[in-house]
Amino acid sequence: MTLVSDHTESDTRTRILITAEKLFREIGYQKTTVSDIAKLLHMSPANVYRFFESKKAIHEGVAVRLMSEVETAVAAVAARPGNAVARLSAVLAAIHRLNVELFIGDAKLHEMVMMAMEQNWDACDAHVGRIVAIIGGVIADGVETGEFTVADVPMAAQCTCTAMIRFFHPYVIKECADKLEPSLEQMTGFVLAALGA
Repeated sequence: MTLVSDHTESDTRTRILITAEKLFREIGYQKTTVSDIAKLLHMSPANVYRFFESKKAIHEGVAVRLMSEVETAVAAVAARPGNAVARLSAVLAAIHRLNVELFIGDAKLHEMVMMAMEQNWDACDAHVGRIVAIIGGVIADGVETGEFTVADVPMAAQCTCTAMIRFFHPYVIKECADKLEPSLEQMTGFVLAALGA
């Protein structure tokens, strides 16, 4: 009985997050209310609050869902067969492409992401940590095969993310959209050279 109840609760939480994301895209993060979400789901606001203690918790849940999509896709790229240099290049390109698709192309959703980053949500920090870990895994593979020559893999992964901030961070991506250089390919080449590729 408990398993069924847990499954139903998980489904309801997911439905709330999907509906919230839909409204964020349509009317914006700031304008969406818990009442709007509840109305679309044919629920009462009180019922929504049974699953999320606050509007901020819903926003954070949507951000986590979107960020986990990026993480899952990037992890799949990192796990592809092939040498570490090619895989790291593909990972860096995938992070950029996914951040552009999910967080830049939609102005209203971009607003929500910027708010999350301004409020320094734990979810954003955790997301960055997981992305750094994925990159670190590929770098470690490259060190093992002799493709990269770094002594401190975690620091190399952190430095890689910092070097790629223009192509990873939604705000910086948007602000630098009209700047042609360095290109993603040029910056990736720079990072690979720094890793000793």
